[in-house]
Amino acid sequence: MSLKKSIVIIILILLIDQISKVYIKTHFKLGESITVLEWFRIAFVENEGMAWGAKIPGQYGKLALTLFRLVAIVGIGYWLWDSIIKKSSKILIISITLIFAGALGNIIDSVFYGIIFNNSYGQLASMFPEGGGYAPVFYGKVVDMLYLPIWEGFLPEWIPFSGGKYFTFFDPVFNVADMAISTGFGLLIVFNRKAFPKQKPLESQ
Repeated sequence: MSLKKSIVIIILILLIDQISKVYIKTHFKLGESITVLEWFRIAFVENEGMAWGAKIPGQYGKLALTLFRLVAIVGIGYWLWDSIIKKSSKILIISITLIFAGALGNIIDSVFYGIIFNNSYGQLASMFPEGGGYAPVFYGKVVDMLYLPIWEGFLPEWIPFSGGKYFTFFDPVFNVADMAISTGFGLLIVFNRKAFPKQKPLESQ
């Protein structure tokens, strides 16, 4: 798989990811949601930058996470370039491409969204507001919107510890970038042998 094809995939994922985030940010108030299907909702939430809606406490924790992600994306980018140069397996290159695109998509939010948008509390955010954004550079929040509560209800009483409690199967809210990262890692796990084929030992002469 060529570098050109990887770049095309990365650009497509970034476009879909960022267009969806900008649309949600400018058309939904924070916490607003709509039901598309019984098991699929669009729900606007923001998080500090970790995947699948996870959060970290503290202002310095947020900065550390953003800086770590910037360093990590350089490493992933080098891994992708090196794998292409070495003509590694197609499944490995596709997986790294998806992980790189997803990580870059969320980094854009973390680095720039704070200065691009005003806040979404009780209002629709606008781009490049006159009064400035809601946070300095590196302190933006990642926009999530995809929510798939595949099953919701009360668990049977006979289930230990959780019986009788209300439960939602697959509770995280996520975005397109998260999907790309998870798909990339999933491919590496499922097709591990194809992604990392063992080299045959050289026959002794």
